[in-house]
Amino acid sequence: MKPVLFVVLFVVLLGLSLDLAAAQQQALMDYLERRLQAIEDRISLWHEQTTRYAAELREVKQQMVSQLEVLDKRGEGLRSELDGLGSRVGRVEREMDYLDTQKETQPCVDVDERLVEQQVTVARERTKLKYAKLSGCKDVMASVKGMKVLKRLGGSAGMWTKDMTSGVGGVYVFNGSSSDTLHQFSSVRDFTSSQGTALATPLKLPGQWSGTGHAVYQGHAYYMEDSAELRLLKVSLTDGALADSSVLPLPDLVPAYALTPDTYVDLAVDEEGLWAIYATRESQRHLSLAKMDAGTLAVMQLWTTPCPRENAEAAFVVCGALHVVYNSRLPGRSRVQCVYDVGDLQPADEAPLAYFPRRQGAHSSMKYSPHEKLLYAWDQGYQILYKLTMKNKLEV
Repeated sequence: MKPVLFVVLFVVLLGLSLDLAAAQQQALMDYLERRLQAIEDRISLWHEQTTRYAAELREVKQQMVSQLEVLDKRGEGLRSELDGLGSRVGRVEREMDYLDTQKETQPCVDVDERLVEQQVTVARERTKLKYAKLSGCKDVMASVKGMKVLKRLGGSAGMWTKDMTSGVGGVYVFNGSSSDTLHQFSSVRDFTSSQGTALATPLKLPGQWSGTGHAVYQGHAYYMEDSAELRLLKVSLTDGALADSSVLPLPDLVPAYALTPDTYVDLAVDEEGLWAIYATRESQRHLSLAKMDAGTLAVMQLWTTPCPRENAEAAFVVCGALHVVYNSRLPGRSRVQCVYDVGDLQPADEAPLAYFPRRQGAHSSMKYSPHEKLLYAWDQGYQILYKLTMKNKLEV
């Protein structure tokens, strides 16, 4: 009987185990179904939200496209208005220049007109006689006739010129505000056709230059040496040998132009020879002018001019008259706004206000060629020629 009882008990236990396993399996299946249903619900909600977000994104995109189209139309309108405004400003400037040449200076006090006219006539006749003994040059700048951009070589600072003795021959390039290598081109054609300085002959100088106020005159390069005492060097263009040097008797120098701070002394050449444009700490609000002896580097005569340094970027001398070019801190349109004639033949308030064609940069140097009536200018790495129109200042 015992074996039968064991069998019966085993069968009963086996049945109970199978029932329990089936119940657990059913519970697991129910749990998995609930989890899958929750996942499906979340996927459905995500899909619904994604669809709504995509629709909203398309709507926003369409709104942005329409707004961009409106902005483009407004921008075109503003550009056309600015172009029109620029042309009107240019027209107003020309009209103001014309009015300045036409208006008469009103007397400040009531005086005998005949007496004033007689005094002015006598003074001008005396000045003419005095000036005729110094020089036969009577030209003064009237306006800028045109400009020509030859090429772009170098950075924002630099100077290029010819030998101002005759206005013919090679081209000389001082690239940068400090270096010791001068590049010589045999002609303007070689300069314009050259890739960089490929066609140039380098000339090693005996000292580094400072600023952009150099000059080439009578077969020599004149420049201020980059040193503590700012020596003026005269170097032969034939072999680069030092011909002469001098420490200018100009104490406490400050940058000549507020907008060109690297240049302390700007050397200029005109019909009468070599000049030096500078400013000192004592009279730093205004520019000073010195007549130089190109042979001995001696200072022959000094003048303190009424031309301010503020907003000045460059200057040049024409027939003994200093012409100062002004701009703004944010580069705009350059203009000659102050003229100082050492011969007193042209009063400063009667000098023409000349504008240069609009450029995007600012001039780091301007060199006048007396024989060609041209300005050799360096503007943000571009080498530019300005053609000048002249008039007789004795007829002013």
